Amino acid sequence: MKTPILGSTYVARSVNAADARMVNLFPEIVPEGGKEPAFLQRAPGLQLLATVGSGPIRGLWSYGGYGYAVSGNSLYKIDSSYASTLLGTVAGTGPVSMSDNGTQLFVAANGPSYIYNATTNAFQQITDPDFPGAVTVGFLDGYFVFNEPNSQKVWVTSLLDGLSVDPLDFASAEGSPDGLVSLIVDHREAWLFGTNSVEVWYDAGNVAFPLQRIQGAFNEIGCVAPYSVAKLDNSIFWLGADARGRGIVYRANGYTGVRMSTHAVEWQIQQYGNLSDAIGYTYQQDGHSFYVLIFPTADTTWVYDVATQAWHERAGWSNGQFVRHRSNCQMAFNSKVIVGDYENGNIYAFDLNTYADNNQTQKWLRSWRALPTGQNNLKRTTHHSLQIDLETGVGLPTSAVSTTSFTPSTGSKTFVINPTVTAFVLGAEVLISYINDPTEFMRGSITAISTNSITVLVSQFNGSASRSNWDISVSNVDPEIMLRWSDDGGHTWSNYHTANVGKIGEYYRRVFFRRLGMTLKLRDRVYELSMTDPVKTAIMGAELIISPTNA
Repeated sequence: MKTPILGSTYVARSVNAADARMVNLFPEIVPEGGKEPAFLQRAPGLQLLATVGSGPIRGLWSYGGYGYAVSGNSLYKIDSSYASTLLGTVAGTGPVSMSDNGTQLFVAANGPSYIYNATTNAFQQITDPDFPGAVTVGFLDGYFVFNEPNSQKVWVTSLLDGLSVDPLDFASAEGSPDGLVSLIVDHREAWLFGTNSVEVWYDAGNVAFPLQRIQGAFNEIGCVAPYSVAKLDNSIFWLGADARGRGIVYRANGYTGVRMSTHAVEWQIQQYGNLSDAIGYTYQQDGHSFYVLIFPTADTTWVYDVATQAWHERAGWSNGQFVRHRSNCQMAFNSKVIVGDYENGNIYAFDLNTYADNNQTQKWLRSWRALPTGQNNLKRTTHHSLQIDLETGVGLPTSAVSTTSFTPSTGSKTFVINPTVTAFVLGAEVLISYINDPTEFMRGSITAISTNSITVLVSQFNGSASRSNWDISVSNVDPEIMLRWSDDGGHTWSNYHTANVGKIGEYYRRVFFRRLGMTLKLRDRVYELSMTDPVKTAIMGAELIISPTNA
């Protein structure tokens, strides 16, 4: 029988009801001609592009052929080779909001705000005495539009000049007495988000103040996190709140909000306590449009895929547990999806052919109920075998050449290599052999990795002469996949069992787990599959062989 490994993440308040977790995997629908109607593929890894300042990366933006990053308290300009130029100082520590008018870049830092002029290369703080500060900013018909901190007021700057603000160029979002926390400009309309409501304004060309409310474009769904608002798929997404509660993710449909989150996702979100620091960004890759929602306090990242309307978790792996994903913000620049690190100054490319996060382990996980919905008759079963239908023969090519001079010996040695090999991950065992005479070698494990070098702790060697042409290789790795199961609904788990998925070219390899025992008193089983090896993952399905017992 086919066991329902495909699908999305749904872990209910009671794991006995649903315990389908999915981390660093997402489904893709196969509309026709496929082996199955869908498959699961691995989330993109992080390919390091550059380190920009000391970090964290508080915001990213691109225009005019350059990228811009607020790293720590500094604004940097990034060229196509990812070299960065310091432009000036930006106050604060939290996320920033950015927008441009083609010439000027407006950086709103939750109060103090700044303008960079790409034509004159001038960077300066907005010091107009009538400027009240800005939380979030957008661009509409020649104006920068921004909301004033701790108020109901929305402002516009002078036409095509972010440095100039007229003292009368503001209005109040008074459809509800709540405070204005965020705004975004979409389809030449300004969406104004309060804590309990949303109203939409447009450029009416009025002399006193150009913006005006759209009649009927008001709804009683607010926003709990100012930086959760983001545009995607011709619409707007945000983390909502209103007078009755909070913690639902909404998508705009016309001028109303439509619930996008599931009960399972909402249950998780509502346990987090502080939701006001949530950060949302969006990106598109291979036709999948993703809304990424980060909860810094909860150390968790959720992702919604518009293409499949499915949620999954996106996570790093640290000290044996899942943590928030390293990404903090996003820009599309230089034909890449680029994200910034929440902890340091690194900027990365999301790469579907990279299977680690900046050479650190990326673990994926999928748990699911052994029997399809509605087919558990509460009788004990013997599980004979589980076959995982996935792409095999994906072991990595794993060699590089270094011209660093060394005399073979034990100890720590750093080798300059170009390029960095994907399979060079921390802890990997490597063989370093002299190209002209392989009998002269060193063997050890990788202890550090940088953009163009690796450090190896050598434990074994042969040879006594200084050499400068070394072939560094990891043996053709046969990656392992790990399985465990729970017979009490997902509360406790068995030990891990492993199976290999094939060295390079072993496309015929089948992945089996056998002798999986018998279900216990609860007559229920949840399987969990995971992997840490940095290899391609594509799961088409799973076949489970079971038989009833007399119990």
